[in-house]
This record gives sequence, structure tokens and C-alpha cells, in this order.
Amino acid sequence: MNPTPRAGSGAPAPLRRISGREAQWILAIAVLVALSYFPALRGGFVWDDVIFSEEPVIHSAGGLRSIWFSPADIRNEGHYWPLVYTTFWLEHKIWGLDPTGYHAVNILLHLVNCLLLWRLLERLRVPGALVIAAVFAVHPLHVESVAWIIERKDVLSALFYLTAVLVWIRFDESPGPGRYGLALALFAAGLLAKSVVVTLPAALLVGQWWRRGRVTAVDLLRMAPFVAVGLAITLADYSFYASREPLDLGYTLVERALIAARALWFYAGKLVWPADLMVIYPLWEIDAGDPLAWGWLAGAAALAAALWAARRRIGRGPLAGALFFAVTLAPVLGFVDFGYMQFSFVADRFQYLAGIGVLAVLIGAAAHAVGTLPETVLPETVLPATVRPETVRKGALGLAVALILALAVLTYRQAGVYRDEITLFSHVVAHNPEARDAHHNLGGALFEAERFEEGLEVSLVAVEQRPDSAGALANVGRALVYFERLEEAEEHLRRAVRIDPRNVTAHQNLGEALRKQERYAEAVESYRTVLEIDEGFALAYAGMGTALFGDRRYAESVAAMTRALALAPELPTARALHVHMGRAERELGRPEEAAAHFERALEIAPDNPEPLFELANLRRAQGRSEEAEGLLRRARELRPADAATLHNVAEALRSQGRYEEAIAQYRAALDVDAEFAASHAALGIALFQAERYEEAIASLQQALALQPDLPVEGSSVHVFLGQAAQRLGHPDAAEHFARAVRDDPRDHEALDHLAMARFGQQRYEEALDHYRTMIEIDPDNAQTHSNLGVVLYRLGRLEEAMATIERALALDPELEMARIGREQVGRALEQRER
Repeated sequence: MNPTPRAGSGAPAPLRRISGREAQWILAIAVLVALSYFPALRGGFVWDDVIFSEEPVIHSAGGLRSIWFSPADIRNEGHYWPLVYTTFWLEHKIWGLDPTGYHAVNILLHLVNCLLLWRLLERLRVPGALVIAAVFAVHPLHVESVAWIIERKDVLSALFYLTAVLVWIRFDESPGPGRYGLALALFAAGLLAKSVVVTLPAALLVGQWWRRGRVTAVDLLRMAPFVAVGLAITLADYSFYASREPLDLGYTLVERALIAARALWFYAGKLVWPADLMVIYPLWEIDAGDPLAWGWLAGAAALAAALWAARRRIGRGPLAGALFFAVTLAPVLGFVDFGYMQFSFVADRFQYLAGIGVLAVLIGAAAHAVGTLPETVLPETVLPATVRPETVRKGALGLAVALILALAVLTYRQAGVYRDEITLFSHVVAHNPEARDAHHNLGGALFEAERFEEGLEVSLVAVEQRPDSAGALANVGRALVYFERLEEAEEHLRRAVRIDPRNVTAHQNLGEALRKQERYAEAVESYRTVLEIDEGFALAYAGMGTALFGDRRYAESVAAMTRALALAPELPTARALHVHMGRAERELGRPEEAAAHFERALEIAPDNPEPLFELANLRRAQGRSEEAEGLLRRARELRPADAATLHNVAEALRSQGRYEEAIAQYRAALDVDAEFAASHAALGIALFQAERYEEAIASLQQALALQPDLPVEGSSVHVFLGQAAQRLGHPDAAEHFARAVRDDPRDHEALDHLAMARFGQQRYEEALDHYRTMIEIDPDNAQTHSNLGVVLYRLGRLEEAMATIERALALDPELEMARIGREQVGRALEQRER
């Protein structure tokens, strides 16, 4: 590199053309940035990226007005940074939600910043400007600001910041209102991208002192409008932030000073030695009684004093660089509370601009030393003639290139951390296992990837770390729902909603747990709670529709599922919703509407045979047998060797009363998968319906051996076992019904069979209890009231018997058994009165 004047020795250098060698360096920087950040181009949306990627304001055509004039419409953003969201809004209109485009823009902005930095340092006559810019380009501390899309705010605000400084220097050389106004406007734009650049006026004053050795009244007067604009926008932003996220961490001024001092040394250390970089660094314990804590503060003060004392010998540059570093970091040093301080006091992204001060001092000093070597370092008798200053300069350049390449490799590796949320939070957990919410977030990412066992394991750690975290409890509940551990899931989810009554995930999954337990009315209420919190939550409408279907509220079910699909046409459960809607329409007596939904489900998933089975049953019921047969053939052709497909074909045949054909299909399914418990159970039911009771018992017992808690046909396998045993006259039939009731005390069919069996055994008191339980479950069932009346009659409780039978007849005046019972009880009452 060519020798350059000593930093701080004079006015800015004039603008000049770029030399061929510099053009090569610029091209090399561009290539290095592209290669170093290539892994980011393959990355997706992670963590806080949902603030814009799932934000309706960004998606809507009219969202730009909300971004600028109604910032509270952006649901999860606490700051007023409209320029950042304007870029997201524009990009959404160009490439939608393809993350590659957003990543490319971040990388391009970073490259522009590198070139602006080079130009700025050259204008300020800082030695080694291109090397500094190259190091800035590939320093791994900048990965967080570049590879994480939501941190667009760092690179965009830096672009306006650096451009404002360049324009200010031009104004300082040749004052004029146009240049002054442009610099001020660029500063305001930077603040509207991220208010952390509020320190620009102080940085400009540091620059004035560095270049001229003093700050004059004129300098201060010129800065007054910058200070006014900075304070106005920053205070407005902070006021908005405080209204959205009120926070009081309670640190004293002394503790904040200790935090700031340690943070300064931390950032400087990472700039010099960027090892063990973390997305979330450990949160320090702050103890004013710890001598080491005061050591960081004393060290910072001592360094500042030493640089001040040595300014005449080594120049003002080192102190100016240190001041720029500290001043630019000031907003994030902990003097003012902000949300991230709950996670850590430091983050790589906070020093995107500030690090320029340290890099300029260190690299600039080295370049200055190399550029001012004397023609003869030592006499030739001491130093070989081949080791001349030019040789040393070439060696220094080689070292600089090696350093830049090494940093580029580190940046490439660090950029890969932002590939997806599993990679990101796995990195956090591996490097900082105590990081706040890291296990919780990793669990959520694993669930989204359908890695439920790992997600549950990680989420349990999250609950152990933070038992009061509604989000962590909700994640555990979500996994337990998936694993059908519904009672445990309900316990965790109810704890979550007690802690945070507005936790949508907890309410949604509580609804799922209740629905899977067939507690449909309770499930519907949980989904309604979700919609009270977020009226546009499509999954809540979907779950509510499914629960309403289970509760036989078919018209409401169709309405809810239609709303879900209107809100989110590409909902992952869209196929299943159309199947449910088809079933509901069929129950409502609207076969063609039902068929339309089954056909839509088939369009969504043409390789899924379920809609074909449903459509076949519908056409069969309409008497269109030939069409139904064709649909079944299509289903078989889709997956001819798939056990589930063969099972579903058998189910369709059995629903049509074609038991022998169904039996053959069930056996074919079991030939493919001999441990398919549902097929063993369904085969047993088909055999029972075909009056092949011995075979039915064997098949049902095999199903229970494979899956003891297997539910079938809305009841228990034990109910069918009991019925088959009854047909064969086996004495243990009643015990099968009793077992079914033990498994599910509210199984209406099992209770009915058990009550009848106990009645036949003349165990009337037990029969009485079972019928009363049935009435609690279904108080308007006329047959149950009639049967209860018969039991009371056998127990000699005639008045109660008559009242119960009268209730049965009130519910169903045509019930023949109740009429006969009333006559018998009436005669018995008459005889007793005689």
C-alpha cells in the first residue's frame, strides 16, 4: 500500500478517481461479501423475522399507510422504524415470502456500507482504508446484522448514517444549505430505520476534534438541529416503545455503569478475537461488591486517560477512535432499559457501526507504521539486503490478506447458523444452555418440523428452567397432545392459561386436547377464547369446526370451517377440513354440497384416497352403485399395497353391508401389516356383523393385545366382545361390558349393555346405577327412562317406576315398551291399593 499522511493531520482528502488497483480491491471485497454470506442466501425466516413475515400489514396492499401513520398496527414491533418496514412491504410485493430476496437485499446493503466506509475513511485520510473496509466486510461480528433478515434495521440505518457523514464532510469543506439539509435529512432517515444512530451528532463532533484539535462554538451551533431532530425522533420512538413494552429492570446507576464498562471491553475483545460467537451471550451477574466488576470500569477510565495524555505523541486518532466506539455504543450499554437486556447485556449486532472506531485505530496504526518505514531499517551489515521496507510492506499486505480470508471463513460458518430456527436455537442451546427461552424456542421449531419427541424433551427442559413460562408449558402441552397423553397435556395447558390468559397457543392446544377427549362443548369454548384474543386465527376456526362436527352441530361446523379456509386457503389441514365439511353436508341432507367438498379435498391431495372413500359411500347411498365402485377402484389403485388404503376400502364395503367383501379386504390389509390393531378390531366387528362370532372374538382379542386402549366405532372393543360372547351364550359377556365401563365410565353403549346384563342376572341395584348414569349423560333418551322404570318396577318402587315411565312417554309417546310398562306398573299399583 502507498504511504499516507498521519491520521488527524489535516483536512479531508479531495475526491478523486478510483485507481485500477483500488478497483480490484473493491471487486475483491464484493466477491468476498458474496462468498462469505452465501449460506445466508439459503436461510429461511428465523425468530423475530415473524414480526414482518407473518404481519398482515406487510401483506396487505394498503399496509404502507399503517407502517407510517399507525405503527401500532404492526402487532409485534415495539419501535417506530417505518423505513425498515417499508422495504419489507415493497419486497413482499416483488417476491412475496421467498426469504432469498430479503437475504440478498441485506447482503447488498452491507456491501454498499463497506464501500461507503472505504470512501469515508479515504476522505478522512485514514491509513489502510481499503483494508479496514475489507475487514469490516467479512468480520464475523457483523453476521447477525446481515444474515438475520429482521436486522435490516442495522444495515439500512448504517447506510444513511455513513452517507450522512460523507455529505457532512462535503458541507464542512464547502458550506451550503443544500448539503447541510441533505446531511440532516439522511440523519433523519437513519433514525427512521433505527434510532440507535441518534449518536451521529456526537460522532461528528469527535471527528471535528480529531481533525482540528478543537470543537468551536460554530461546530456546536451547526450540530444543534441534528441534536434536536435526533432527540425528537428518538424520544417519540422510545415513548411508543414504552407504551408497547413497559419495562423496569431496576438496575441502579452504579450497576448500569458497571454493565457499560464490561460491555465496552467485551465488544473490543470480540472485534480483536472473534471466537465463541453466540446468538445470545450469557447474562452477567451484576454485583457492585465485586472488585473485578470495578476493574472493567477502572480499566476503561485508565485507557481514556492514557490516550488523552499521549495524544501529542501518538496523535488524536487513537482517542478519537475509542470515543467514537464508546459514543456509538452508548444507547445499548444499559443506561436505558430495553427488552433484550432480559436475555443478555450484549449482542454482536449492537456494534455494527461502533466497531469501525476500533478497526480504524488498530488497522490504521499498523498501516501507518508500515507506510512510514525509513528507506533503511538497519544497516546492510545487520539486515540482509533482501529485507527492505518494500519487502516488509509486501509481507504486511500478505498478512492483511490472510487475516481477511480467515475472517471470511469464520463469517461463512457463522452465517450458516441462521439457516433455520432449529439450527439457530440448537447453536444457542449448545453455547449458552441457560439462555432465556432458548429451549422453548428450539422446542417450537422442532414441533414445526414434526420432530415431536425431540421437541418434547427440549420443552421439558424449558419448563424446568422457567416453571412460570406460559409459552414453555404450552409447548409441552402441544407435544403431549400429539402423543395422545391428553390428561397430562390438559394439566400443562391449563397451567399455561392461568399464567397467561391471552396465550393463544395454550388455548388452541387445550381445545385440541379436549376435542380429542370428545369433550366437544369445552373444546369449542377454548377455540372461542382464542378467537376473542385473535379474531383472525384460522386454526381456531378449523379446530372449532371439527369439534362442532363431533358434537353433531353440523351447520355451525360448516360455517366455522368455511371461515377458517377463507382466512387461510392454504391451511395445512385444508384437505381434512373439506372432508369434514363434506360429512357435515351429508348429515344435513345436502349430498351435492357434500360431494363438492370431497372433490375439493381430492384436488388438494390427489394421492390421498380418503375423499374417494367418502365420495363412494355418498354415491352408493344415492343409488349410484356403478360410480361408487369406480371410486373404490381408484382408491385401491392409488395405493394398492398400502395397509391403510386396504383398510379404508374395507371400511367402505362394511358401511354398505358387504361384510364378506370387507372381511377379505381387512385380511389383505393385515397381510401387509400384521400389527395393524385398527384392522384387527374392524375385522372383528365385520365378523360380528356377519354373525361369525367365534372368529370375531379372536380378532377383537388380537386387537386388544396389540393396543389395549383402542377405541372403535365410538365405543370400546370390549363392547363388541361382550356382544359376541352374548350371542354364543358365554357367561363372561357381562364382564366385557364392565371392562368397557371401567375404561370409560361415560361410554353410553357399554353402560346400556352392562345394565341389561345385570338386569338379566337380577342384579337390579347395579342395573339401576348404570341407567341413572346413562340419564346423566343423555337426559332426553326415552328408551333409557323406560328401562330405568322397568328396573324400579322389579325393585318394587312402583311410584318411582311410574314417574320414570311417564317421563319416557313424554319424550317419545310412541315408545311401545314404555306403554306396556305403564300398563304393568298401573296394574301393580291398583293391586297394591286393594
